[in-house]
Amino acid sequence: MAEERAGQTHPGEPRLPAAAGMMVAIGLYAVLPRSFQIGPRYVIPALELLLFIPLLLANPRRMSRQNRLLRRLSIGLVLLIALSNTTALVLLIHSLVAGDAVAGGQLLAAAAQVWLTNVLVFALAYWELDRGGPVTRVRMARPGLPAADFRFPQDEDHDAISEVAMRSSAKSGWAPGFIDYLYISVTNSSAFSPTDTMPLTVRAKLLMAVESVSALMLSVLVVSFAVGALQR
Repeated sequence: MAEERAGQTHPGEPRLPAAAGMMVAIGLYAVLPRSFQIGPRYVIPALELLLFIPLLLANPRRMSRQNRLLRRLSIGLVLLIALSNTTALVLLIHSLVAGDAVAGGQLLAAAAQVWLTNVLVFALAYWELDRGGPVTRVRMARPGLPAADFRFPQDEDHDAISEVAMRSSAKSGWAPGFIDYLYISVTNSSAFSPTDTMPLTVRAKLLMAVESVSALMLSVLVVSFAVGALQR
């Protein structure tokens, strides 16, 4: 288990937001049209649930326990969700470009599902990787934390006016949680660039670049498909 921060006891980040994000991502893939899935419909969702159950049992309410096995399971689950959604994205783009005989409404609904899953999976990736993960971020003393992948406004607000500075990382011990990373992912997928939170490391920049490009491609192709449908 990660060492507690000096002078304070943190109960750990609430488990519910990230768990809900994982379950929504798994569910969205499970209900995708069969043509955008690989293998039997429920094999990948079932495998993802098998990976998720021990993670949930280890930290049912708050993210307070971590070891090498749990860390690997958690990152492996995110990778599996990412791989399955990337496959769905490729198959969806192929259908849009090739003009396959798939109902327009079905294609648009699938595109929305893939986009939303993309947002969730990148949020989970940022959440898992930044500063050593959700347990390390809040339970290890700051001098021992791994290098940050993202710079949040709270990381540099310590010299702002008092009502802003009191929420800064330096003065309150604030650490980012899943909702903060979800916000990064939503804005990156809709604005196609960072907004108030900047990537610092190569891996963070590459992840945000991949997310932006995939969201942009999907958006352009969906708009093109809609315009083409209106002109028929």
